[in-house]
Amino acid sequence: MSPQLPREILRHYDEVAQEQSRLGAHGGQLEFYRTQEIISRHLSKKPTVVLDVGGGPGRYACWLAKLGHFVHLIDPVPLHVEQARAASRSQPRKALASATIGDARNLNFSDNSAGVVLLLGPLYHLVKRSDRAKSLSEARRVLKPGGLLFAAVISRFASAHDGLLRGFIKDAKFFRIVQKDLKNGQHRNPTSNPRYFTTAFFHRPNELTSEIQNAGFKVLQLYGIEGPGCLLPDFEKYWTDPKLRSRLLAILRVLETEATLLGQSAHILAVARKR
Repeated sequence: MSPQLPREILRHYDEVAQEQSRLGAHGGQLEFYRTQEIISRHLSKKPTVVLDVGGGPGRYACWLAKLGHFVHLIDPVPLHVEQARAASRSQPRKALASATIGDARNLNFSDNSAGVVLLLGPLYHLVKRSDRAKSLSEARRVLKPGGLLFAAVISRFASAHDGLLRGFIKDAKFFRIVQKDLKNGQHRNPTSNPRYFTTAFFHRPNELTSEIQNAGFKVLQLYGIEGPGCLLPDFEKYWTDPKLRSRLLAILRVLETEATLLGQSAHILAVARKR
């Protein structure tokens, strides 16, 4: 059994979601590219210890290992850890330092042992603020002084945007889900429709800033990862055309830190430094 992981979340990733391929298909490609781009701006080229907490099947972890970093992946889903280990074996000269089952709220690493911590998933599956605070506290504990935190969340408005774009809003059950999301950020899917995601918490940008600062970090910047790009109905046309892709990315780079537009992104990425 995964570390205190709600059954519906484990079931979602075991039986429904194709997390291993998600970042290489459709809008996931934009999320992956932009997250890599933003991390690269802040990450030193000097090899460092990276903890990819909630690292899933290892797409980001293996990328960072290829760059020469010493990457430890931790994830609560056994399937993800198996997939990450397989991905690591496929790049033996740049393999992961480790890939283990674990909990973001209780990391099995020493104090001040890492230069970078990625939290690209835990903060939206820990629906209690106290649990998110624990995961951020753990990230701070294992980071060296001055170490960097990259923490991603899902926007409070993601399901509303997605519902309007993909027509889910026509379903009264989905509309009720959206209403609850907009009210308090607590996303629940009582239906049997896997496209409506699973148990999660959706942040407002100011909530993310507050939680990270309260954990003892200095927030360097919040970035809207996909911006309006995630709302394009013909995204593949833009992504596969070099000229349109370049123009799309140019616009997103200008809009990425605009405070009034941060919530428009499906995902928001915070970059913070341990004080």
